[in-house]
Amino acid sequence: MAIDINCDMGEAYSIYTCGDDEAIMPYITSANVACGFHASDPGVMHATVVLAKEHGVRVGAHPSFPDRDGFGRRYMKMDRKELRDAIIYQCGALKGFLEMEGMTLNHLKPHGALYGAAWIDEDVATACAEAAQVFGVPMYGTTGTMHETIWPKYTDVVWEIFADLDYDDEGRCIITREHKSVAPEQAVDQIMRVVKEGVIRSVNGKDVPTKAETICVHSDTPSAVAVAKAVRDAVDPYIEQDRT
Repeated sequence: MAIDINCDMGEAYSIYTCGDDEAIMPYITSANVACGFHASDPGVMHATVVLAKEHGVRVGAHPSFPDRDGFGRRYMKMDRKELRDAIIYQCGALKGFLEMEGMTLNHLKPHGALYGAAWIDEDVATACAEAAQVFGVPMYGTTGTMHETIWPKYTDVVWEIFADLDYDDEGRCIITREHKSVAPEQAVDQIMRVVKEGVIRSVNGKDVPTKAETICVHSDTPSAVAVAKAVRDAVDPYIEQDRT
């Protein structure tokens, strides 16, 4: 088994900071960079790409519903084509900075409510997949959802679990407006059960079958750096160095 560690990054804006990207970057292998609709701006996007390049970290796009005030964690009803175009627009902006630095777009991972809506809404799932198909990149997604039934028709999918989020009885992470603090050892226990046993424990104590090829840590979780380091130490023997 080969494992990638990804992190949602570049979520600062103007004079406002969000997370410690510089401290987390050494512990991850791919970064999901915000593209402006929930967070980030051109300067932040470019700086995050440069930071990732310095650490040999692959960069993927992290597009959102156009919801800066809600940090992309509120569902928005949009026409499928309108949403597809909004995602392409965001990924294209990031791709420009990547090309400037001699890098390529590695993947697409929807942010927050967009990620969750694609679990159950065929139009949302299709809009995301059509955008990924345009750029010829895989998507990061959750097994047992429309990520698994819709996305493979358009592109490859890398199956993801979250180290620092709770899960429901359907095997889906629980998306909240703010991330609560997670003890590093708790995050490690959660991800290692998936790696070794193929199950994740829900908040109600149910073991739900799942798959993990990439593990997500969030930069805006309290104690995020400690969580990222603990996760990297735990899965280092499984790290995938050459995923493109």
